[in-house]
Amino acid sequence: MTDQPTNPAEPGDDKPIVQQYSHQSVAARVPERVARGVYCTGQIILDSPKEFVIDFLQALTRPHSVVARVIMHPATMAEFIGALRQNVDNYTKTYGPPTTLPPPPQQPRPSIQEVYDNLKLPEDLLSGSYANTVLIGHSITEFFFDFITSFYPTSAVAVRVFLPAPQVPRFLNTLTTALQQYQSRYQPPPQQMP
Repeated sequence: MTDQPTNPAEPGDDKPIVQQYSHQSVAARVPERVARGVYCTGQIILDSPKEFVIDFLQALTRPHSVVARVIMHPATMAEFIGALRQNVDNYTKTYGPPTTLPPPPQQPRPSIQEVYDNLKLPEDLLSGSYANTVLIGHSITEFFFDFITSFYPTSAVAVRVFLPAPQVPRFLNTLTTALQQYQSRYQPPPQQMP
């Protein structure tokens, strides 16, 4: 890529300057406030026509808390699901399949409002963190996710989350279902030409 503008402005010219740039796809600054990451024991996935919101929960104490909120474009969500599926396959080849968790207890399903009424959502997480790239890794006991905001001039890790390995297959299934529901709700099939 070039660092020269493709349409240099002349004095008095009000045309915007358009310039291509590229950045390293795997390098990202890790701000001190996110370097330690957060441990997650559950997730809630919400969508709207333009984005997905993933709330990562910690249910080790009462009330349960939202410990991270990530906002993604639907295309990024699809890439995230593909990368997570590949990472689970790599995990399985190395360590065997993750331990299967028992199914959740069969209880009446609360409304989303009832769920959030019983959650602690810190004010600094209300607006969430935008991510357009995700770096995924794992050890035998856990998976980690670095949700990265890649903007010029420097990419930065916006949120770092750790999940226990046994939770990841269920998380992957939930993500996949959420994307399928999003596509059926907001992306109707193209109309056939007569």
